Formats: sequence, C-alpha cells, structure tokens
Amino acid sequence: MKRSTALRKAIMERRAVAVVGCHDAFSATIIEKCGFEAIQISGYGIAASVLGKPDVGLMQMKDVLDMTWNIASAVSIPVMADVDTGGGNAVNAMWITERLVAMGVAGMNIEDQVFPKRCGHMAGKEVIPAEEMAGKVRACAAARNRLDPDFIINARTDVFAIGGLAEAIRRCNMYLEAGADLAFIDGIRTKADVERAVAAVNGPLSVNLMDAISGMKTELIPLPELARMGVGRVSIPVASIHVVHKALLNFFTALKNSPTGILPGQTQWVTSFEEYTDAVGLKEYRALENEFLPKTRLDAKYQGIDKIVG
Repeated sequence: MKRSTALRKAIMERRAVAVVGCHDAFSATIIEKCGFEAIQISGYGIAASVLGKPDVGLMQMKDVLDMTWNIASAVSIPVMADVDTGGGNAVNAMWITERLVAMGVAGMNIEDQVFPKRCGHMAGKEVIPAEEMAGKVRACAAARNRLDPDFIINARTDVFAIGGLAEAIRRCNMYLEAGADLAFIDGIRTKADVERAVAAVNGPLSVNLMDAISGMKTELIPLPELARMGVGRVSIPVASIHVVHKALLNFFTALKNSPTGILPGQTQWVTSFEEYTDAVGLKEYRALENEFLPKTRLDAKYQGIDKIVG
C-alpha cells in the first residue's frame, strides 16, 4: 500500500493514530523499529538538530526539504513533513506541496502563523487572516488532487492562544472546507477543550501530546481516551530532541566531572558498537559489498577479516 494511502486510512478511522516526531533520519529509523505506524518530522527538533537554535522560523525551506528527503528515504512507514507557514504565500505553499509529493512524503503540516513563526507552545504568536490561510490550503489541495489524492494536508491554527477555542474551531472548519484533510488546534489546553473541538470540527482533529515534558500547554490524555473521542491523529512531536538533549547533557556532564576523564565500565550511558552499527545497517552495507565488489577488491580491503556478513 502506498504510504499516503496507509496514513489516510489510519487517520480517517479516527482511532487517535500516534504519529511520533523525529528530528533527523536516525531518530526516524529508531521510531520505525519501535513499531510506530507513522512519523511526524518536527520542525522544532530540526531547528535544534541542524542549527542549535529555537523554533522561531530560522530554518531555510531548502534545508527543511533536504532533511525531509533524508528522513522519508530512511524509513518505510508514512512520514508527515512540517513546512511551517508554507514558505511564503499560497503559490509558494503549492510548490512545496508538489515537492513533498514527489519525495513520497505522506502528508504535511501547514500553519496560519505570521512568518517568522514559532513553536506553538511559545508566547508571542501572531496569525494571518483566516481567508489568507484558506487560500494556502486551497493551493495545497489543488496540488494534492493533481498528484496524489491520498496525500494528507494537516491545517494547523495557532489562534487558540490569542483568540480562544471558538475562533480556533471556526478556522479549522474554514480550512477543512478549503480542502484540508485534518485540522489541528495547537496549544489547546484541556480534555474538555478537545472534546468540544472534536464535536464541532467538521473533519478529523489532530492533537499534540508531549509525554513527561514540562512547560507544555496541552493536558496529557491517554490515547485510548482520545480514540474514544474520535480524534484522528495524535502527534508526539518534540520527544526525540528532548530525549537526545537529556542524554547528551547527562553523559557529557558525567564525563567532564570524572576525575580520570573517562567512564570505565559505565555502559549504561551508551549502546555497544555492534548495537549501533546494526541500527544503522552496517551488515546490510557489507552484504552489498560482498554481492557487488570484485573478490580481489574485497580481499585487499578487508584482508580476509570481517568480510562475510552473518
């Protein structure tokens, strides 16, 4: 089944399918190996991973597309891209949609913030007129309908923080009418807010959850409860970069504080060399060498050591 078709089927079943956020191709492969159905590329995570900066609109769209290509190529499950405000106006957003479909990406998020945008859980957000965002959605939908009708357009509104739930619901319905497949109210607060939105929005609703991460605004609700409400998708977008930040900070703090400058025997900090090389596919790479490189070249390269996989 085509990846966009699989994603559309899962979302339209309204069973709160978990779409877990990654910040690079490596984190995407780990998410897939852990058994998740789909991946959300985290613009928040990419900004940190590529630039070491906050999610405040500093990433260039070309760099976002390059990262998206790498991630989509690294996994076999559906991938949703994060294109922030769409790279400009409606025409720019249409062009971005065409590029994503060509990459084999299954869907995308596009939001109604003023550029430069910022993470939905940060203060200081501004939104464009709803009619302007609806035009962007129509342009993206025109590209989707022409190239891949199953490609998912997730229209995000950030108006909740500054205009309240009723305005957020109004915008969601406007964007769905314009051709979005999924609507997302970022920064929504409570379970009651989510229940009201599910009932009032004329299409599947997406909800963000950030398990065990302090400072986030949305109440943590178990996925089975969200499925009972009829939520279409649950994004867990920033966990991967927060996990990496914590792990790196703890390890390098311990290393710096070690009186010997090393951590002998403290294997709890890291995976083994073999575990890591297995995770990134070294055995498969070696198998390709064995299949396609001349035997004389292999003998010279490995001198009979570690040449055969298995």
